[in-house]
Formats: sequence, C-alpha cells, structure tokens
Amino acid sequence: MTQSNNFSTSPLWQQGAVVELTITGLNHQGEGIGRFDGRVVFVPDTAPGDRLEVRLMRVKKNYALAQLLKILEPSPQRTRPSCIVADKCGGCQWQHLDYQFQVESKQQQIIDALERIGGFTALPLEPMLQSPASLGYRNKATYPLARSKTGQVQAGYYRKGSHRLVNINQCPVQDDRLNLLLTEVKKDIENRGWSIYDEEKKQGKLRHLSLRIGQRTGEMLLTLISAHKGLPDLEEQAGEWLERYPDLGGICLNIQPEPNNRIFGEETIVIAGRGTCREKFADLSFSLGANTFFQVNSEAAELLLTRLQQALNLQGTELLVDAYAGVGTFTLPLARQVRQAIAIEVNQDSVQQGQRNAEMNQITNVDFLAGTVETVLPTLSDIPDILLLDPPRKGCNPEVLREIVQQRPGKIAYISCQPPTLARDLKLLCAEGSYEITWVQGCDFFPQTAHVECAVILQAVNG
Repeated sequence: MTQSNNFSTSPLWQQGAVVELTITGLNHQGEGIGRFDGRVVFVPDTAPGDRLEVRLMRVKKNYALAQLLKILEPSPQRTRPSCIVADKCGGCQWQHLDYQFQVESKQQQIIDALERIGGFTALPLEPMLQSPASLGYRNKATYPLARSKTGQVQAGYYRKGSHRLVNINQCPVQDDRLNLLLTEVKKDIENRGWSIYDEEKKQGKLRHLSLRIGQRTGEMLLTLISAHKGLPDLEEQAGEWLERYPDLGGICLNIQPEPNNRIFGEETIVIAGRGTCREKFADLSFSLGANTFFQVNSEAAELLLTRLQQALNLQGTELLVDAYAGVGTFTLPLARQVRQAIAIEVNQDSVQQGQRNAEMNQITNVDFLAGTVETVLPTLSDIPDILLLDPPRKGCNPEVLREIVQQRPGKIAYISCQPPTLARDLKLLCAEGSYEITWVQGCDFFPQTAHVECAVILQAVNG
C-alpha cells in the first residue's frame, strides 16, 4: 500500500490495487473526489476530509472508480446515518453527511455547473433554501419486489450499482405514515401466494409496490404494478386493506407487461375505493393518481414556488405559458396572479387531472393543451410574457430552445433538478445576448441525496 504522491507512472495504477488517499470534494453524482498518482479517483460513500484506504475498481487512463475499504481518519462532515442499510441501499447517497454540509455542497453544485458548463460569471445567486424536513419528506415511494432465497416477499431499493434488492421495512426519508403499509402489505402479498416477477427469466406477475400520501391531508393510495392481470382474490385483499387502514383511500392495479425497466405501464385499474388521493399545495387542492407526477417534497416545492412568485413580480396582466405542466402543480398557483395561463403537457391523463384540479379550485383562466412542447408551443397565437420551463432531467429538446429564442418571451423561469443540463440549456438561451440571468435560487428538494433543484429567471434583452 502506497500513499498518494502525484507520481505519473505508479505501478499501483491498476484494477485491484489498494491505495490511500484523501477526499477533497464531491462530484454532481455525490461521489467523493480524491487523487492518486496525479489522477482523479471517485469514491462513493465518502466525505471531503476523509483519509481512506480504497481499492481501485474501474481504472482508466486519467481517472478511476474506487471502493471504500477503510476510513483511516474521518471527515468532520461525517454523521451517523439514520438508516441501518444506508451503506448498501441505492436510495440515498448522502446519509453519512451532515445536513448543513449537504446544503452547502448543493449550492456549490449549482455554481460549478453554471460557471464551468454555462460559462456564466457574477451569478445573481440567492442563499440556498433548505428543506423544512431533512427526513420523512417523501410523499411517494415505489419499491421493486422480489423473493428471497427462502421464498419471502421483499421490497426495497437496489443495492448501489446493481440489481440486487436490499429489503427494507421502513425508510427514513419517506413519510413515516407509509412504513406500516410497507411492512404489512409485503406479508399480505406473501400470504396470498401471488407470483413475483423475475427480471432475469422475464416471468411472474407483481413487479413493484407504489405508495403515495397527501402530506397535508393524510390520504394514501396503494398501487400494485404487475406484468399481467389476474391476481387471485385481489378484490378481497383490497377490501381488507381499506378496512384495516382508515386513511387509505384506494387500491389500484397498474399493468406493465413490457420486459424493460419502465416502472408504470399505460393501463391503471381501480380495484377498490378511489383511484386518487388529495393533496393541499399552495392553498389549493390537488388530485393525484397512481402515476401522477408531483414533487415528492411538497413543503420544499411550496417554498421554492413562493420565492419564484416574489421574484417574478407578477402584475396580473401577464400571459403565462407552463411548457411542462404536469397536473398544474405550479401552473394553478401562478394562474391566480396572471391574466391568462396556458398549460402544455404531453401526458393525456395528466392533462385531464390538471383540468379537474383547475375546476376543483374554481380557477377559470387556465387552458390545458395536450401535446409535446415542440409541437404545441409554435402554434400559440400570442407570445407569452412569462414562459415556465420544468423539463425532465434530460432538459429541453434543442428544437424547443430554438423556438423559444425565436419567439423571445419577456421572461423565462426555468426549474431544473439537474444543474449540468440546466447550464447547457441556459447557455443556448443566452447565446448572442438574447437573454440574461437575473435570479438564481437553489432549493433542497431531496435531502440525503446528491440531487438538487434550481430555479433561474431569464430576462429578454432589448435589441
């Protein structure tokens, strides 16, 4: 074993070698960054300041991925994880990090991405918004199902870097009211003798268990995701669940027959009760289905929405277009402060739920349009005063960005959960001086993980 010495020809730069190094930073995936032989080494489950013994696993010319073997000297940023399987489960990356340090690291993620990828300097950066709760914040959890070698039904998350399931009976980051369902529903599935899907053989039925809760209402929704219909006595079991759990409003069966990693299929059947649960958000009521996209941290999302409303300084005369609207999570609260709102959403079910949410809250100045952003946005008769972008993790389609630059809405509010793709898209929008960044606000939607949410406001430049 050799201490790092910035050598360029060390014989230890090879797979399987055991070396010592010190972690000096974190990458955007949450892995620790150290150096050995003058090259970068990425080590999961570590903290800046850790002095470690690691094994080099995947070795390239300029970098390597390593496995943590021993902490020789712990970082002062380390803390005791809240979960007994935190070092195995792939659900969280940062339970071993002090929460305040997590927040600081996420702010730095945003700065690094916007400066290095976007080329932006002198950013108008607001202080990072912390999540009101660092544990128990998730309002939805979807668990893969499997059987142990002894035949017991298991539910949990996959072990880091693998498809081997880590069985759990409770999760500290999900709303703790869901934990009872997790433990008892597994037993019920086992007692019913229902077939569990085998990924390797592509055989069996039940694939996932999905639990959702309206954090402000306490209403819960349970969804079984199966490759096929025909679970024996499902209606009987669903009736037992409704009777046993007073806050459980409905049980659904989603059918996902395709042999791929997609979680939800196209068809959802309501087995008992309702196919939705209610949530209160920004003083509005929302109806959420089994596969409805809704921010998993309601309180943090509401915090960011409030700051966004303040920064936009709405006057009540604006036309707002929400280009990735979902069920209107941000569209409907903002619609109360503008003249007219248009919500674009590709998922037809979400469009219908968004329309029902608008009616339920008596909001009449919103039109929901079904279709992709690249097909619907060019057809709008008026250029929006404010364009809201909240795309998937991969960011905006280049075709969408070109259309935006051509239309030149007065303001763009871009919300992203992936700083590198945010920086890439902002660079294109601000090219040739079309827009300038006037406000950057990070918010921690995902404590105990390396993920971070960021909102940016762009102002069109005259000329």
